[in-house]
Amino acid sequence: MIKLGIIGTNWITGQFIEAAHESKEFQLTSVYSRSEAKAKDFGEQYGATNFYDNVTDFFASDSFEAIYIASPNSLHFEQIKLAIEAGKKVIAEKPMVSNPTEMAEIQEILKKHPESQLFEAARQIHQENFKIIEQKVTEIETIQGATLTYMKYSSRYDAILAGEEPNIFSPKFSGGALQDLGVYVVYDAIAWFGAPLKVQYYPTMLPTGVDGKGVAILTYKDFNVTLNVGKTANSYLTSEIYGLKDTIVMDNAAELNEVIYRDGSDKEDMLSQFPAKNPMLAEANAFARVINNPKDATNIADYKKWQALSITVNQVLFDLRQSAGIEFPADHR
Repeated sequence: MIKLGIIGTNWITGQFIEAAHESKEFQLTSVYSRSEAKAKDFGEQYGATNFYDNVTDFFASDSFEAIYIASPNSLHFEQIKLAIEAGKKVIAEKPMVSNPTEMAEIQEILKKHPESQLFEAARQIHQENFKIIEQKVTEIETIQGATLTYMKYSSRYDAILAGEEPNIFSPKFSGGALQDLGVYVVYDAIAWFGAPLKVQYYPTMLPTGVDGKGVAILTYKDFNVTLNVGKTANSYLTSEIYGLKDTIVMDNAAELNEVIYRDGSDKEDMLSQFPAKNPMLAEANAFARVINNPKDATNIADYKKWQALSITVNQVLFDLRQSAGIEFPADHR
C-alpha cells in the first residue's frame, strides 16, 4: 500500500483520493494546508492521520511516500521541487508547471534524484476509450484533421463578473481557460497526432489578463487541428477526427464517454467501453503500477512516454500563450 500525502483540499483532490482508495493501491495518510485545522477537517474524512501547516515539516515527514499536488497552477513548480528533493513520488495535477523553463529545471532535479518519479495527472490518457481512439487513428489511412471541443461554464466566472479575481482566472496563479480546460484537448492532439509544426491561439480575454475562452489552431504537415476551449460558456458540440469519408466522433474530447466510428456510409461502430464511475481511477492504477514496479520494462517505457508527452504538452501550451501575448509572472522568475 502506497502511503499518500496531498497538497490541495478542493473537489478534484477529493476525487483523486477516492480513486486512489478504490484502486486499493494507495492510502491517504497526510495532508498539508496553510491551515492545520483545514487540513484536518479535509483529511479526516478520508482516513488521514497526519496534518501540517508547515511545508518544510510536511516534506521532511516519513508519513507518506507519494504526493498528489493540486494547489493553484503557479505553486506547482516550487512544491514539485521540494517533493523531488525529499525523495517522494510526485503526482502533479495538470498543468504540471507554467512554462518550459520550469519544466527543464524540474527535469534536471529529477536526474539528481533517481529515487523520485514525476507524473502529470492527465487523467484521460490512461482511460481505455482514449487508448481506443489512439489505436483507431493509426488505422485511418488519411487523416484530414480534427476539431476538439471542451467548454464548461465555471462557477468562478461569476466572481469575475462581480469584479473579483479568483485564482483560476488570475495570471498570478497561471490561470485561464487554456491552462485549465485547454490542457485536455492539447493532450488529445499531441498524443494522437504528435507535435504540431506551428500553433496560434485566438483568445477572448478577461479583465484579469487571462483568457476566458478561445480557439487554437495546431498546424501539421497535411492538416490542421482546431481546439475550442472555454470557461465562460457551455458547449455541447461533439468532437471529431476526420479521415476521408470516415470519422471518429466523441461526445466530449475530455470526458470520452462515447466514441463512435462512422465509415461514411450508414454504418457506425460504437468503439467506446463503459467508463469507470470515477474518471481518475485509471490514472491512479497506472501510477501505482509504475511506482510499485519501477524496473519493469513495460513500466519504464510507459513512464518515459508520459514524461515526453508532458514536456511536449507544456511547450505547446506555452507557445499558444505566446502567440496570443498571454504572460504570467511565472514566466519572469
